[in-house]
Amino acid sequence: MTDPQFPDTAPHGLEIDDCPPVDACARVLADAFARESATSWICGGSSTTRENWFDATLRADASIPGSRRYALTEVGGGPIAAAVLTPPGARLSAAAQAQWAARALARCGPRSVQRTLRYLDLTEAVAPDSAWTLEFIGVVPAAAGRGAGRRLLARLLADTPAAAGIYLTTADPGNVALYQHFGFVTLRHLSVGPLNVATMLRRRTSRP
Repeated sequence: MTDPQFPDTAPHGLEIDDCPPVDACARVLADAFARESATSWICGGSSTTRENWFDATLRADASIPGSRRYALTEVGGGPIAAAVLTPPGARLSAAAQAQWAARALARCGPRSVQRTLRYLDLTEAVAPDSAWTLEFIGVVPAAAGRGAGRRLLARLLADTPAAAGIYLTTADPGNVALYQHFGFVTLRHLSVGPLNVATMLRRRTSRP
């Protein structure tokens, strides 16, 4: 099912997987976020650290009841885009927090842990209580410009039932106009270290 506001412009030969493995999504997002400012601030310039961070973070998100992962996959090939959502009011259990911290500390270092917690403390505090959170959505650079991101976003928007819509954050100013085009509005801007983070919300729209 697709939201009529977001026509399917991706080429044929792509399939949406609504239960992809964590490690596959982590690899896609690590590639997609290679030059994203918040990820660079948290992980530095190491591709290994970035992939380890996404792996630890997506495994933690997967422990939340009701969390969702999507991947857009080429038929006969691997995923080229991925997205992760968590449900309203989602919080990691104490055990999941401890596992994430241990994994991230061992594989990414203390700076990544400290900066992640700093980012989350500020951005989660202003998230609407009844909104889903779009934690990540990204397309690998080799597949950019083919409509993959639009198709994946259309699917998750159509699938998400939250009355208050979907909340996200972005530290990339170029993304603000992109998400506004998809119906998101900016709630406020936050300073997180050197980052200027926009918090955004897309309210639920009625279907025809």
